[in-house]
Amino acid sequence: MTASVVPLRAASSGPYKIAIIVHQEHSRPGRVGALLEAKGYTLQRLCPNLGCQLPEDVSDFAGVVIFGGPMSANDCGTLAGIRCELAWIPKVVEAGVPFLGICLGGQLLTRTLGGSVGPHPEGLIEAGYYGIAPTADGAAWFPDGPMTVYQFHREGMRVPDCCQVLATGEQYPVQAFRYGSNAFGIQFHPEVTLEMKDTWTAKAAERLASPGAQPREVHLGGHDQHDPPLGRWIDGFLDKWLATARASAQPLLAAAE
Repeated sequence: MTASVVPLRAASSGPYKIAIIVHQEHSRPGRVGALLEAKGYTLQRLCPNLGCQLPEDVSDFAGVVIFGGPMSANDCGTLAGIRCELAWIPKVVEAGVPFLGICLGGQLLTRTLGGSVGPHPEGLIEAGYYGIAPTADGAAWFPDGPMTVYQFHREGMRVPDCCQVLATGEQYPVQAFRYGSNAFGIQFHPEVTLEMKDTWTAKAAERLASPGAQPREVHLGGHDQHDPPLGRWIDGFLDKWLATARASAQPLLAAAE
């Protein structure tokens, strides 16, 4: 994937601003945030779960990234923040603003489009390093072919027919998908740094005992081997994602209840 494309900026009257949606007080955008800042963008951090209102006017944003969290995309009945995001995502996508959903963020996009989110039928989770492979539709977005990515999730996505699946995995088939020209969802975590892995595996140690999860020493010990290719991939992906044309955005086929 080349980085020669010119990133799509915000409207000429506004700053080069990316909305960063997180789900906990101490959540960080990690490497994705650092790369976006290095590319000249400013970040506006928003957390609806803590009562932050999402802006009605999204035209000033050059892009929107919704990150992961411990809650479920199905928690709209109990979490006002999740309901808020499900109602807001269509505004972003239909405005043609580049949208990227990571883990929970991708699952929220899936639900917004009429797809479903749920656990593995055998109760397996992914926590650690797992292989994914691009589909024919995803070859341009994963130019180096199959890769090993970092995962930390217990639910997966079933996307509707209006989406293109870009990458697949053995345990959770939908690992990356696209809707129209500007909206993307990924199941894995290219934003996570070694420091974040250390924190996640300590605070959620009980999850590492779940079927399918890898032990903490694998999360930390595998970083030097698996992270450099993932870092190069997300750097190139962000350039290409931000260069997508707003004019090609499609109306959503369905909205979450």
